[in-house]
Amino acid sequence: MKRILFITANRLGDAVISSGVLAELMRRHPRARITVACGPVAASYFEPCPAVERVIVVNKKPFDLHWAGLWWSCAPHFWDLVIDLRGSGVSLFLPALRRRILRGGRRPGARIGHLAEAFPEPVTLMPEVWCRPEQETLAAEILPATRTYAALAPTANWEGKIWPSAHFVEIGRRMQARGLVPVVFFGPGEAEKALASPVIEALGHQNGVVLDLGGQTGLGLVAALLRRCAVFVGNDSGLMHLSAAAGVPTLGLFGPSRASEYAPTGKAAHFVAAPGPEGEAPIAGLPVETVWHEACKLMPDEG
Repeated sequence: MKRILFITANRLGDAVISSGVLAELMRRHPRARITVACGPVAASYFEPCPAVERVIVVNKKPFDLHWAGLWWSCAPHFWDLVIDLRGSGVSLFLPALRRRILRGGRRPGARIGHLAEAFPEPVTLMPEVWCRPEQETLAAEILPATRTYAALAPTANWEGKIWPSAHFVEIGRRMQARGLVPVVFFGPGEAEKALASPVIEALGHQNGVVLDLGGQTGLGLVAALLRRCAVFVGNDSGLMHLSAAAGVPTLGLFGPSRASEYAPTGKAAHFVAAPGPEGEAPIAGLPVETVWHEACKLMPDEG
C-alpha cells in the first residue's frame, strides 16, 4: 500500500484550494495512506478526509525550525510519493521514491492552476470538503430543514478585504425580507468575533432571525453547516473558499485582493469585484446594489 506525504498550506483559504491536489491524489491512488502536513488553522479541515491517516500540524517557529520538526516526524518512514506545495525543500531530505516540489511565492494567474503543476500532465483540479457523519448530524440539528438559510461572512484576515459591516447588514435585511434566515460565520478568536458583532447585533435586533455560527473549531462541521445554506455572501477569505468547495452557491467579494488569483472555485462559485484596478480597488467602493443583484441570481426564488 502506497504512502503519500502531502505538505500544504498554513492559511485556510490556501489549504482549501490545495484540496484539489489531494482529491486528485485520492482518485489516482485510491488505496494510498496519506499523511497531511499543514498549519494549525487547516488541520481540522483535512482530518475528516477518509484517505488521510494522519495530520501533522506544522506550528511556525523561529529560524524555520518547524521544518526540522517536520523532517523529524517524517524521516522514519519511506514515502512512495511526496507532494510539497510549500517549496520548503525539506522533501529533498526525506526517503522517497518520487517527489514533486512546487516553488513558493506569488505569481500571476489562478492559484489552483499553479497547483496543477504537482502532476506531470495537464489536469483540472476541483477543491473538496469532507465531513464526518456525526458532523452532518449535528449540522442538521443546528440548522433544521424547516427554514431556508443564507450564509454571511463579514470578516477576513486583513482590513483591506473587509466590505463595510453596514453593507452586510443591508444585504442581511433584504435576505430576511425574502424569508431567509441569515447565518453569520466567522473565524475563531475574539478579533474575528469583534468584526462580526455589528452584523450579528444589527440583524438580530431587526426581527430576531439571525444565527451566530462563528468560531466553530471543527471545519468539517463548518462545511456541513454551510451546505445547509441556500447561498453564501462573504469577503475573500478561507470561509469563502470553503463554501465554494462545499458546493454552496457562493458570491465572493473582492477589493484589493486579486480575483484572477484567488476567485472561489466550485460548482456554483461566483465573485464580484469593486470598480478600479485589480489589486488596488477599495472594497468599500463595491456598491450594495451590485452585490444584491448578483446575490439574487444565486438565491432560491422563495425563502
